[in-house]
Amino acid sequence: MKIIIVGYGVQGKKRRLNIDNKSSIIAIVDPYYKLSDYNYIQDVPINTYNTVFICTPDSNKEEIINYCVEHNKNILVEKPLIFNSLKKLNNLEKKINKKKITLYTAYNHRFEPHIKTLKKIIKSKKFGKIYYCSLFYGNGTAKLVKKSNWRDQRSGVFGDLAPHLIDMCYFLFGINNVNSFKLVSSNNYENKAPDHVIIKNYNSKIKIFLEMTLCMWKNDFRCDLICEKGSIHINSLCKWGPTTIITRKRKLPSGKPSENKKTIISSDPTWFEEYKFFRKASKRRESYDSLKDISILKNILNIENEIKKK
Repeated sequence: MKIIIVGYGVQGKKRRLNIDNKSSIIAIVDPYYKLSDYNYIQDVPINTYNTVFICTPDSNKEEIINYCVEHNKNILVEKPLIFNSLKKLNNLEKKINKKKITLYTAYNHRFEPHIKTLKKIIKSKKFGKIYYCSLFYGNGTAKLVKKSNWRDQRSGVFGDLAPHLIDMCYFLFGINNVNSFKLVSSNNYENKAPDHVIIKNYNSKIKIFLEMTLCMWKNDFRCDLICEKGSIHINSLCKWGPTTIITRKRKLPSGKPSENKKTIISSDPTWFEEYKFFRKASKRRESYDSLKDISILKNILNIENEIKKK
């Protein structure tokens, strides 16, 4: 791959660090980074690269993606993939697959070790029927977001973290088993935009609750999956480590369950694992399926409208 990174903020820097062959990075593109090679993607000689990592604010993504598709470039774009209409995403899918290029929307938490283990457990059906799942994602960045020129707007923490959590549900349960989400509560404790949001999955066999906040002063991730024959619990992520998965086998009719615990202490492997996944996908010229991006976008638009009405 011959890569250019467009947008050199937090995500752009992480992408660069997790490319194993640094010589494959052709250019850094960012008008606000003093050491960038180019200010805009249109400035980069078109024949010098074949792959674009888009790490810009949401408002810039559509224009850059269209430029990349026009010039037959493979694309990794940071979540979420925001277009201003669902029809445009459908049309994008047709163009990309006709040109046989790869577009991948990055959701790196799919590559979290315990999340992958949880998916295997669910697939095995050893714990029987799934009753409900609760996911919590919190950090203490309220003040940083408030100081940002572009982050404290629209739906705030919802727009930032909900796509990750919704995608995680698709990954764990399958997109056809997860229906649309509805707003339970939205709060603005310290920010103009929401900094604490809870949503719930309705009309689904599996009840799902997603909670996200910028006002958790110690970074925290929790997953609780309650099933017919026991439960599975994940505490923390590798980037905040240590991270633990606990499986509990239900004792009938009641009593203390048997328990198995595994803890990982590791640097965050998800960015590099996702890079390898994308590299293989682009080599295989995998087709683009817009279903996931459309489903996430629908949920974002619907819940943002609910937040506005509050």
